[in-house]
Amino acid sequence: MLNLAWPWLLVLLPLPLAVHRLMPAVPRQRQALRAPLYTRIAARFAAGDTPRANLPVLLLMTLTWVALVLALARPQWIGEPVALPTSGRDLLIAVDISDSMRIEDMVVGGTVYPRLGVVKDVVGDFVQQRKGDRLGLILFGSQAYLQVPLTFDRRTVHTMLNEARTGFAGPATAIGDAIGIAIKRLASRPENTRVLILLSDGSDTASELPPAKAVELAANSNIRIHTIGVSGDPRATRSLFGLGLSSPSANVDEDTLRDIAELTGGRFFRARNPQQLQEIYATLNEIEPVPQEDDLLRPTADLFYWPLTVAFLAFLGLIVHTGAGRRD
Repeated sequence: MLNLAWPWLLVLLPLPLAVHRLMPAVPRQRQALRAPLYTRIAARFAAGDTPRANLPVLLLMTLTWVALVLALARPQWIGEPVALPTSGRDLLIAVDISDSMRIEDMVVGGTVYPRLGVVKDVVGDFVQQRKGDRLGLILFGSQAYLQVPLTFDRRTVHTMLNEARTGFAGPATAIGDAIGIAIKRLASRPENTRVLILLSDGSDTASELPPAKAVELAANSNIRIHTIGVSGDPRATRSLFGLGLSSPSANVDEDTLRDIAELTGGRFFRARNPQQLQEIYATLNEIEPVPQEDDLLRPTADLFYWPLTVAFLAFLGLIVHTGAGRRD
């Protein structure tokens, strides 16, 4: 159906008539700025032309003004309500982007990749599969930030994840603060739909909100947290002292991540390579959704350009008509 977004602007329709009737005539003065079109229109009426001769000018002027006011009122076409199916999950994804996430210890086809690069690929695929869920993205290092609020726009979540860079949020790790942001964003959502997936390769070293307190608050808010510890397997390294084994997983605080999951009803996972990370997100993707009422969307299309076009054509006709009258 047709609708006006700002119908109150229609009060402007009688404005030209009110100005003509109520404002006193201005004494004739020397023109500071010459406007040929308006000079010709005024000359026509001042010359005492018959009403029939002035009728086309009045009609064109009226049509121009009415069309402009209608365009300002923003006519719209509002379609029938469309149901947006939702699975009922409000799912926040918290990704660690501290400096340690740049470590190259994730092996794919014999090639070693940095942790964050692999996480982007796997989590990006996971995001694309979450049709019907509201997704949000939290990035954290020394500070935690809500990068994308809960939305059905999976493309935006995917894009913002791909644009994340290690160190942008600081070199340290603030797991507790990331959970705190999730609590604030999920607290107003239905209780049985709140989910946080938190991925980190270290231990909390920078939070203002201690992880233990954050977990307590999350549990009281019925927020289920799944945690993932990510880092590669120990591998041989060469140094001045000969061959040795590096242990990139030594900094992963598995106990804390496991406690966070268990105390909130979630699950703890350990990913030492890209294959395991893919399997973890495949498992998370099988979590049964909680049905929720569909959101209704009424598609809306702006039509202001139609009266704006009419106003332009009417004004163009006014120019042509007054120009022709001058030649006559």
